[in-house]
Amino acid sequence: MPRADRGYGRRKRLLDVVVALGGFALLLPLLLLLVLAVKLDSPGPAFFVHERVGLRGRRFKMIKLRTMSADAAARHDVLHRAAGLSGPVFKLRDDPRITRVGRWLRRWSVDEAPQLLNVLRGEMSLVGPRPLPPDQTDPDDERFATRTQVPPGLTGQWQITGRLMHVDYDRWLAQDCWYVEHRSFGLDLAILARTLPAVLRGEGAW
Repeated sequence: MPRADRGYGRRKRLLDVVVALGGFALLLPLLLLLVLAVKLDSPGPAFFVHERVGLRGRRFKMIKLRTMSADAAARHDVLHRAAGLSGPVFKLRDDPRITRVGRWLRRWSVDEAPQLLNVLRGEMSLVGPRPLPPDQTDPDDERFATRTQVPPGLTGQWQITGRLMHVDYDRWLAQDCWYVEHRSFGLDLAILARTLPAVLRGEGAW
C-alpha cells in the first residue's frame, strides 16, 4: 500500500479539528431544535449511539440523531430477509422503520452532524470510509482490513457517487480500498468539495 505524503496526517487532523469546531458552533442552535423535533415525533431517545469499527479495528461509539423507530433493531433481520439483499450492509429505499422527522433528517444528512464530536475526539475524520458496526464486517475479507488502515469518515467516495443507491456492495468496498491506497490531502479536499452538492441533490438519501 503506498504511503501518504509526509505531513499528510498532521494536515488532515488540523483540517478535521478546525472544520469540526466551526461546524459544531454553527449547527448547535439547529441541533437543539432537531433534538426536540425527534423527541416529539416518536418515542425513544433523541440520539442513536452505536458501536462501530474504527482505525485499526478499534471500536468506538458513533453518535447520530435518531431517524428510526425505537424497535428498529428488532425488525432488522425480518426486513433484510424480505428485501433479498446481498452483503451485510443493509439499506432500503422505503424502510418502514424511518420516522417522519427521520426521513427529513436523512434527506439533508443532518442526522450525521453529531458525528462532529467523534471527529473532535479523534475517532473519526471528515473524509474516510464510513464506519461499520462489528456485525457488518468480515474478518476474513482483506477489504475490511484495508479500509480500517485509515480513520473512518463523515464523507467519502460512496457519498459523492450516489451513495448506496447506485453503488453495489462490492463496488462500494472497492471504492473504500481505492481511497485508502490513494489518500492525500488534495483528494480529501476534492471529496469535501463534492460532498455538499451531493447532499443538496439528496442522492441516495433514504
